[in-house]
Amino acid sequence: MSYVATRGGEHAIEQAERLFRDDLGTVCKDRVAAVRNGLPYLVDRIMGEASLYEPDLAALALAQAGGDLYEAVLLLRAYRTTQPRLAIAEPVAQPDLYTVRRISAAFKDIPGGQILGPTLDYSHRLLQVDVLDGEDYIPEPVNPAQEPAPATQPSLAAWQKAQGLIQDYPVEATVPDDIPDLTREPLLFPASRAHKLQSLARADTGGALALGYSTMRGYGSIHPTVNELRLAEAPVRLRHPRGTIFNAGRVRVSQAEVVSKSAEGLQLGFAATFGWNEVKVIAAAMLDLASGQPSPHAASTEEFVLYHTEPVESSGFCIHFKLPHYVTFQSSLDAIRRVNADRATAAPSNDGKENVTSKQEEVAL
Repeated sequence: MSYVATRGGEHAIEQAERLFRDDLGTVCKDRVAAVRNGLPYLVDRIMGEASLYEPDLAALALAQAGGDLYEAVLLLRAYRTTQPRLAIAEPVAQPDLYTVRRISAAFKDIPGGQILGPTLDYSHRLLQVDVLDGEDYIPEPVNPAQEPAPATQPSLAAWQKAQGLIQDYPVEATVPDDIPDLTREPLLFPASRAHKLQSLARADTGGALALGYSTMRGYGSIHPTVNELRLAEAPVRLRHPRGTIFNAGRVRVSQAEVVSKSAEGLQLGFAATFGWNEVKVIAAAMLDLASGQPSPHAASTEEFVLYHTEPVESSGFCIHFKLPHYVTFQSSLDAIRRVNADRATAAPSNDGKENVTSKQEEVAL
């Protein structure tokens, strides 16, 4: 495929961008704060797909892009590449997470207990139309629990492994310096588990859901159960040059584990991402599990899944079709014209005899 550069019309291009900016109006600090405070789950999604945890910058990207998620993710990723890497945080285990929500569909009771946390899973979906008439929608206050749940929770999968129920994955390097970085290294196949989980962590939510949903509906070879779903805050622990480990803060994270029965026991699929995004991690965990299955379905093909759930590359390739393709399109038209001319030349004149070309086309039909 060949491309041609756009020459001339710089003034029109500049004015087109100005028109887009003018439609959005002034992007100010108050608007960014309103986006961050009013759309926290959308901000979380952008941070997860951009591989950069910074709520203010994610809200700014969303406001600057006018709500275009792919543009916002691209803005945040582009900004990320300009920033130096200062340190690598220490690994975080499940029992280290400050858990806000933790549920399991596999067990009624689990070690540590189930915590519903913030969710609309059991709510009526009612649009508060009175707000449009000037009546504020004020949510009911939360009643404090008589016995607050512990801040941290044990790993359910660790308990299952101790019971001999879950198969262990082959151990890979966990030393921070040895973990591959997908933002700096190309994705190669077969992908290491670290690369695969990183790719799923920043995969497009809609793409992961579409492929994960295809496995749920029976096109794949698995129909797993949600073993554990968590919304939590992960401590960011850094090692000081003098050797001391200190806590630099917390980031919101989501993680999901799904399990499926096999001849050797339960197989485990896992996914985690920045921010709170339950649909993303459940679907991604199913894709992680499906990628190890001997199935011809696309959602079980590692390369297909990881390439086609990459939001920036996939949206960028789709958008590039708007750019000039004059050369390739004109060459296609020229080929069609040549074929038509050759047909007209080869066809005998219509002097009472049947047109051979038309007869052949009738036979073909």
